[in-house]
Amino acid sequence: MPDDLRSPNLDEARWTAVLARDPAPAVGSFLYAVTTQGVFCRPGCPSRPPLRRNTRFFVDVAAAEAEGFRACKRCDPKGERAAIHAAAIRAACDMIEQAETIPSLATLADRAGYARHHFLRLFRDITGVTPRSFAESVRARRLSAALAGGSRVADAVAEAGFGSESRVYETPGRVLGMTPGAARRGGAGEVIRVALADSALGLLMIGATEAGICFIGFGEDEAGLRGDVMHRFPHARIEDAPEALAGSMRSVVGFIAEPKAALDLPLDLRGTAFQRQVWEALRRIPLGETRSYGGLAAEMGMPRATRAVARACAQNKVSLAVPCHRVVGKDGDLTGYRWGVERKRALLAGEKANRRG
Repeated sequence: MPDDLRSPNLDEARWTAVLARDPAPAVGSFLYAVTTQGVFCRPGCPSRPPLRRNTRFFVDVAAAEAEGFRACKRCDPKGERAAIHAAAIRAACDMIEQAETIPSLATLADRAGYARHHFLRLFRDITGVTPRSFAESVRARRLSAALAGGSRVADAVAEAGFGSESRVYETPGRVLGMTPGAARRGGAGEVIRVALADSALGLLMIGATEAGICFIGFGEDEAGLRGDVMHRFPHARIEDAPEALAGSMRSVVGFIAEPKAALDLPLDLRGTAFQRQVWEALRRIPLGETRSYGGLAAEMGMPRATRAVARACAQNKVSLAVPCHRVVGKDGDLTGYRWGVERKRALLAGEKANRRG
């Protein structure tokens, strides 16, 4: 039996959501059934809306099926088709990971059992990137690992699956965010100046190269924070420089205590072209506001790159100046945060309070 026979207001709100094809209605989760067709759908179903008199509402799949309705094949309210698609794309990703060279789109699609255009759309929808972009990121990760392990550039390039060194040197920023030589050195020859201070959010460390701030992070102890910096620059010389970084430290500590304006510091952001694009988008989120991962991807003009955007946010090493704490789940959930969800909650609360003030 429908769950809302004595709830006309809820009934009308649900009907409005059906007409609007709203996939996440404010009235909460529900399903609707079409009595003339014998099917039940999600409110965001792309099918033509039924007549109001032929529509019934249910709280879940079990309730709809108990009344004899079957799942719509277009909107897949039981998620069965979505699970099959997800499994196929996971298998394709595994194939890319294991291949020595980048598999062709035709090969991937044939293995998954889909037409090429359909497979490409599914891959984009599920991963947020094209198969080619995913494969390029796999090669970049292999190259980075090989270089960090001390392999010669020529050997690392070959191991990663690049046809020649020229492919990497032509666009080093797109592949690694730096030249292969710099990545292999792991910061060798560089000096990373660091400073430590207490803040309203706990122990804070900042690090800087000659080009600018390369690290802002929180931790429970100094050793852990130093380890975080050294993990990023394993062969660099780490020097304590509290006096040289005093001005930057005051800005960071002051921002935490009273975030009235954007934290404006010279930055040394090292990442792929896509990562830097995401980080710049994060810096454009106004103080006191948040975005969902999907919303941020849409603002960047890549609405299907939600997962790739989330990964780039997680790889940010310069907290506050690149405010990844302003990105939340689509339902407002704080999700994860490199430096702890409680710190994320405190940062957002402080920013919203100062914006209202």
